[in-house]
Amino acid sequence: MTLPIRRAVLNSPDYPFTPVNAPIKLDQNESFADFPDELKAIALERLRHLPWHRYTDLNAEALSEAIAAHDAWSASGTVVTTGSNVLIALLIQLCALGGRVVTVTPNFALYALDARLLGASLTEVPLRDDASLDMDAVIAALETSKGEGPHGVIYIPRPHAPTGSLCALGELERLAQACPSWLLVVDEAYHHFAPDDARALARRHEHVVLLRTFSKAWGLAGARLGYALTSSAVARQLRKLVPPFGVSLMQTVCAQVALEHPGYVQERVATTLRERERMASALQAHPGWQVLPSHANFLLIRTPDAAAAHASLLAQGVLVRRQDSLPGLQGCIRVTVGTVDENNAFLRAAGLNA
Repeated sequence: MTLPIRRAVLNSPDYPFTPVNAPIKLDQNESFADFPDELKAIALERLRHLPWHRYTDLNAEALSEAIAAHDAWSASGTVVTTGSNVLIALLIQLCALGGRVVTVTPNFALYALDARLLGASLTEVPLRDDASLDMDAVIAALETSKGEGPHGVIYIPRPHAPTGSLCALGELERLAQACPSWLLVVDEAYHHFAPDDARALARRHEHVVLLRTFSKAWGLAGARLGYALTSSAVARQLRKLVPPFGVSLMQTVCAQVALEHPGYVQERVATTLRERERMASALQAHPGWQVLPSHANFLLIRTPDAAAAHASLLAQGVLVRRQDSLPGLQGCIRVTVGTVDENNAFLRAAGLNA
């Protein structure tokens, strides 16, 4: 019997992740600390008094309003889903089924995976050797696509993962002006750790969408919540693709409690920035490794042999992420900025003073 499964799905690889257990986990760019116990207690007590047998808001309206108030955005332009990775696929459904997806490489794997699964034509523009974005090449890729079918979606991560580089806002402005018939999606999963963000750009251009998440600085990766900030016109159409009542009561309450107590995020971000710079400075002393500048909560490191570096660190109880399978990242590993003790353990495992 032949199953009626689309060829694009049959030909698609699994998401590239293999879970590994280790005492010190620095491989997934999560917050270095759990959601605070006192906020868990508030969330659990609130949940105890709410009805679990009723559906939540159709489009997470109450949570959208809370996010909009925190991010200085309009509630009508805020769309909440169960993780910003869901929005990556929904935006292709919105604008690029049978159309085009343009992004950079190396990059977050889901941009390319979702484009291929959804039948979009994919163009990946290589980063420069220094991990910076080649905006001329991105704009040229849009030009060469003219006449090749409908336009679609451009994905630009800012800060970029997995390198941590930061595209200048002026360059994004140039791209936004060059692509009025495309949807320009700026993935801001790591925006808390960067010196600025792209909200002003999105206010000027209604075809710009910002993606944000509760999985990084907020310490709620287990809750699976992400959202888009965009124009009311785009948001109104995007909501048609979001499953009704899709954000659970538990997710909603966790996020609302976090938004009511944002001080813990500010403290953790400040700690992460200090530790990121301390780690980067210490790594300069490594005789065979090169650390790239980062504007995120991780560092990308070039080594002579990523497999050997990964194995050596893991043997000492420290789990990092190999990145050497990605284009242009031969020999690279990525390490999340953890707690002070975790970072010290990583540096010692790398043969450095901590």
